[in-house]
Amino acid sequence: MNPSLGKFILASTPSSIIHPSPTMNTGLPLNTGAEIPALGLGTWQSAPGEVKNAVSHAISAGYKHIDCAFCYQNEDEVGEGLAEAFKSGTKREGLFITTKLWCTFHTRVEEGLDLSLKALGLDYVDLYLMHWPIPMNPKGNHPLFPKLADGSRDLDHSITHIDTWKSMEKLLSTGKVKAIGVANYSVKYLEDLLPHATVVPAVNQIENHPYLPQQEIVDFCRAKGIHITAYSPFGSTGSPMMKEEGVVEVAQKHGVEPGTVLLSYHIARGSSVLAKSVTPARIDANRKLITLDDSDMNKLESISKTKGFTRFVYPAFGVKLGFPDKP
Repeated sequence: MNPSLGKFILASTPSSIIHPSPTMNTGLPLNTGAEIPALGLGTWQSAPGEVKNAVSHAISAGYKHIDCAFCYQNEDEVGEGLAEAFKSGTKREGLFITTKLWCTFHTRVEEGLDLSLKALGLDYVDLYLMHWPIPMNPKGNHPLFPKLADGSRDLDHSITHIDTWKSMEKLLSTGKVKAIGVANYSVKYLEDLLPHATVVPAVNQIENHPYLPQQEIVDFCRAKGIHITAYSPFGSTGSPMMKEEGVVEVAQKHGVEPGTVLLSYHIARGSSVLAKSVTPARIDANRKLITLDDSDMNKLESISKTKGFTRFVYPAFGVKLGFPDKP
């Protein structure tokens, strides 16, 4: 093609065509060769009796990515929502389903997976994550959050997260998982794991938002070919992020709600993102994503420099800090 003609075509082509806005189901590449949809429905802290309808509505509204976990204790309802979607014509292969191995199952990896598959009513999941890199006593005084007499968390010192990962690698030959990954991993934990891994984790799922960009782990994972999935994109419960000045300014510039900006922030970083809701109107609203330019991202990334906070990726397991009874 004539270079001058090429330049003319590019100059006259609308930006929306050259740089199309991301959609909720824009496929983001994994190191397995598969793709993960950009936006997923999160199910953490979704109240009993609400999860089934949330999942069913989300899928009918076009969501293809559903995130769940054994520890959330609502996978049976997620399964009911999936079953309803399948009855309505949704094909299993058209969905991307993630679940997670809980800490008291580090010595029983396949058993933990089988419990989730049974609850979900599925033969396989697209992604299976190690929920935390900390094994807990499988025979403790609580099936999910065992404690010692002094109130500290009852950890299982007979196994390490590296041992757990090796067990997870074996799941790939069973056909019950398409990919495996980790969650809540810091750089240190990945540096410990990767020299011993035959399979590089496909995903690291972490809390991520402008108050907590976790740039070090995001950059490390990018360099290692590990995809980041962000959870809690609107901040922790009670977070003022929706009213944060920089977020509001970017939202006003694009004529969208702050939530749209906070979800689109992750897509601009190359990450997928989970939005938890059980409200149909909010599930629908979360579908909207926009393209953020460099000035938008600079404004959002500057927030953490003055108002952000530092959080260990796994503070909950420390003896001094204790461990909250939540994932």
